Amino acid sequence: MYAQAFFVAVFGLAAIGFGVVVFRTSSMVRSALALLFSQTAVGCMFLAMQTEFLGVLQIMMMATEMSIMAIFMVMFMMDPGGLGGMDMSHQKRFSIGAGVSAAVIAIAVALLSDWGPAADQVPDAAAQTRALGMELLGRSMLIFETAGITILTAMIAATAVAIPVQNPASKNDTEASE
Repeated sequence: MYAQAFFVAVFGLAAIGFGVVVFRTSSMVRSALALLFSQTAVGCMFLAMQTEFLGVLQIMMMATEMSIMAIFMVMFMMDPGGLGGMDMSHQKRFSIGAGVSAAVIAIAVALLSDWGPAADQVPDAAAQTRALGMELLGRSMLIFETAGITILTAMIAATAVAIPVQNPASKNDTEASE
């Protein structure tokens, strides 16, 4: 129990630390990687809490999402490496005040709320994974399938827009005129 709490705390602090790095760096690519590490730490927290399915799902989703985001940033941004001196934070005083206020409210809710009694019996990991799978593949399947097809279509469309159109006939005409 103590080892589990230790690892949850370590991964929680890592998630917060990398979350801070997201806003402290001047590079969009480094920000994306810091966000990836932060979300991976959240996935590791799930693993430490013995919710293996959610932990692996979190890590896989964030790795894919951040990889795609970094690729598009490198393709379309003027300065993805951050060599031009970019400031990632805006309205600093308001942002700090909002962040501190939100943290105080979240801590107050966590400490002062009546969470009720702990569960008497918890199903094992296999039963939890099966119940979650039935939920995802039951009434929510159409939503997830629609979201997956929409994301795939957007990725194909973005790739098609990014690739320049080449006309083979004009290429042959250029070679013949030389």
